[in-house]
Amino acid sequence: MNARYCRVARALGLVVALGSVSGGCSKGGGDSDLLTVGAFFSLSGVDAVRGNDSREGVELATDEINAAGGIKGTKVRLLMEDDKSSLQETSSKVIQLIDRDKAVAILGEVAAARSTAAGLVADSKHIPMISPSSTSAEVNQGREYVFRACVTDDAQGKGGADFAVNRLGKRRIAILSAAEDIASSGLSSSFRESATERGATIVADAAYPKGEKDFTTYLREIKRADPEIIYAPVSSGDMVVIARQAKIMGIAGSSFMGGDGWDSDDLLEGAAGELEGAFLTNHYAPDVPWPTTQAFVKSYARHFHHDPTRVAAQGYDAARLLFDAMERAKDFAPDLIKDAIAATKGFRGATGTIDIDSHRNAQKPVVVEQIKNGKFTYSSTVSGG
Repeated sequence: MNARYCRVARALGLVVALGSVSGGCSKGGGDSDLLTVGAFFSLSGVDAVRGNDSREGVELATDEINAAGGIKGTKVRLLMEDDKSSLQETSSKVIQLIDRDKAVAILGEVAAARSTAAGLVADSKHIPMISPSSTSAEVNQGREYVFRACVTDDAQGKGGADFAVNRLGKRRIAILSAAEDIASSGLSSSFRESATERGATIVADAAYPKGEKDFTTYLREIKRADPEIIYAPVSSGDMVVIARQAKIMGIAGSSFMGGDGWDSDDLLEGAAGELEGAFLTNHYAPDVPWPTTQAFVKSYARHFHHDPTRVAAQGYDAARLLFDAMERAKDFAPDLIKDAIAATKGFRGATGTIDIDSHRNAQKPVVVEQIKNGKFTYSSTVSGG
């Protein structure tokens, strides 16, 4: 069994105990000795792996801030709820955290649809919310109280185009995307526009339907176009099949470039050899030479006895960014916390230095990784602007 799934299986037994991860007993938000922050993730259901990785990042950040004395001398009580990978549960849990538990701020989710649903609740109730990992534009569009600690699909697509055209010098580009996938379509759209602006030519542009398993027709079309690089911002599961079929057709794996959807142990286990030398854009890499990242990796390993994933690092950054804003706010009123989050500049996190822009999005470097010797390895960073 995959090691990450084993961790989740162990974690699920602890879900009931997560209501008071840090700082005292599970009282209501009226406890003046504790500062209540709510969090919601898919701790069970189809997205439990990513949800529990995110949970660990948030827990680590909370443990660290409490060990350092809390925020303005007040310890944080983290209330963690399981949305069960369900939209309906998400809205219910966020309402509960705000109305019953009196959380002054909310953290979550990974999936864009659930972050969007939660953001609607948080914004209507004027409670600040930070999504660690949801990259879709809809999450915080027009929502004054909803922020994100990750780069958007638009920024990642632009960063990928900058790397392909300006760093690698590729001018003839093919695109292969998943037609019914919001993230894949968003990344490919942004990449297409940005690459063209930089002087590249899109020689083939194919989109396959959901559930496709035979990619030979699309790959044959791409091969005839003779591109220098193939941009395929698709899921890791799809990419494993694509890479295997491409190899049979004589398409070099090193000619592919992907996005954060590739970031999975499953891709390495299924097609690392076929994709040796390929690049991908991402939000984080554990081997980046940044002191804040290396400190996080070491602290995480001490706490949980395994290496952090990308979403664990993003969960950590979202929590630390929130705590930093709460420290800067005049008091713990939600409106003042919201204003402090919006004013964030130069926050040094595990995933890079973050500025919050006027659209409540994180401006930060886009990380580029390369698959080398069966592993994701840090290559460089590019701007997503």
